[in-house]
Amino acid sequence: MRHQHAVIHYRALDFWMARAAVLVIICLQLLVINNLSFGPRWLAPALEAALLLPLSVATAWTQAATRKAVEDHEWHSIGQFRVMIRRTALTMTAIISIMNCGSLVLLVRALVEGHAGNSGTTLLVDALNIWVTNVIVFALWFWSTDRGGPPTCGLVKLAQADFLFAQMTLKDRDLRNWLPGFVDYFFLAFTNATAFSPTDTLPLSQRAKLLMMAEAMISLLTIALVAARAVNILA
Repeated sequence: MRHQHAVIHYRALDFWMARAAVLVIICLQLLVINNLSFGPRWLAPALEAALLLPLSVATAWTQAATRKAVEDHEWHSIGQFRVMIRRTALTMTAIISIMNCGSLVLLVRALVEGHAGNSGTTLLVDALNIWVTNVIVFALWFWSTDRGGPPTCGLVKLAQADFLFAQMTLKDRDLRNWLPGFVDYFFLAFTNATAFSPTDTLPLSQRAKLLMMAEAMISLLTIALVAARAVNILA
């Protein structure tokens, strides 16, 4: 019988998609046109890259270890390592969230004080940058927290889920052991940022509801205030 921790090997693509998402965020942060970062422009990307590198190495190690593990103590070590990976990933996600919210605050303040420049195009680009980063970072939050996140994927009962996906409501034997992947959480983050409410996936826990509220609020502020102001400048 396949050990439950082996999910990190058989669902390896999800973990690497999450790592790639962080790379996309780093690139977006470097492409911000206006001066909207705390400290030097390279500070946030450098901190995130410094965490992403060992996190990727650790992920590769655990995926390789699951292919070779047989004894209980080997699986126990993998389980402990996965918890450490999750803590590092949560720290990195928190840094990204703080930096992105900081960029939005600085851009809103610049708009209010009239120091955001005369180019509506740059404001639109930066607003879009912040919005896309917001979608990606909350996809990471949803993926990292639902049922304890990837370290407990496959180990936590469905009743303890933070989100109710449509597949979970179907009485199909083939979907009995269905687990949401990173793309499912990315879709959830995207629809929540555009509709400002749940669509086909419902939040069940209080932390899931708070996360969705925070994402919707940031998205609404970005679209309604920043982007609208940029359109007015262009007009």
